[in-house]
Amino acid sequence: WSAESTGVARETPLTVYLDGRELVTILCTPVKVNFLVFGFLYSEGIIDSPRDVAIMRVCDDELEVDIRLIRPSVELPQARTLTSGCGGGSTLGQRDIEKLRVKSDLRVPPNHVNVLMKRLLESAETHREHGGLHTSALGDDCGLAVVAEDIGRHNTVDKIIGECLLKGIAMRDHLLLSTGRMSSEMLLKAGRMGVPVVVSRGAITGRAISMAHDLGITAVGYARGERFTVYSHPERLGLKEDSLALSQRR
Repeated sequence: WSAESTGVARETPLTVYLDGRELVTILCTPVKVNFLVFGFLYSEGIIDSPRDVAIMRVCDDELEVDIRLIRPSVELPQARTLTSGCGGGSTLGQRDIEKLRVKSDLRVPPNHVNVLMKRLLESAETHREHGGLHTSALGDDCGLAVVAEDIGRHNTVDKIIGECLLKGIAMRDHLLLSTGRMSSEMLLKAGRMGVPVVVSRGAITGRAISMAHDLGITAVGYARGERFTVYSHPERLGLKEDSLALSQRR
């Protein structure tokens, strides 16, 4: 045995206060906190744009964020804690799916899915250093527009949403890629973003696949090397509309 120094993934509770009331505590990697909070508020349907926020104050010492809205919310969900694992508990699940249905004419060459996933893995700098993090990205035909890392899969997507909102980056007609499993909550976030294609390096849950059909989203899983599996709306990848669970090889 020998002693040596090594890096570890950071996991920190971030408490968000909305209009003076505690809204949520998110266990996260404390990087790009402002993007995370804006993205979470957007995903939950609390805001529709940065213009809805009057003031945002981040207290780094105590890892607290205070948000004041232009028009204070009349009703807020009960304060809760979102862990870095499963079960984010998004309120979007209770909404009308039809309102989130994605309408897009985007078509993606199958090989481009593999190219973007390779670039995503190359961008996962912290993961390569010591592991323990998920990485997600928003991509298009030119490459990756936004990349985010966090201990939580849901957090990476919220960070992407927040960065796009604050920097004026379009989310529609893009691909959402992730190293983590695609759950139904991830699909709801994608629907809120208007993203027509989601790609995971890992699995996609059965409920997420069913939701992808309803949302009009092409769901791709196990994107590794030169192979991936398509579970819904394969026509965006040039495959037959009535095909399901198709393995695509070069």
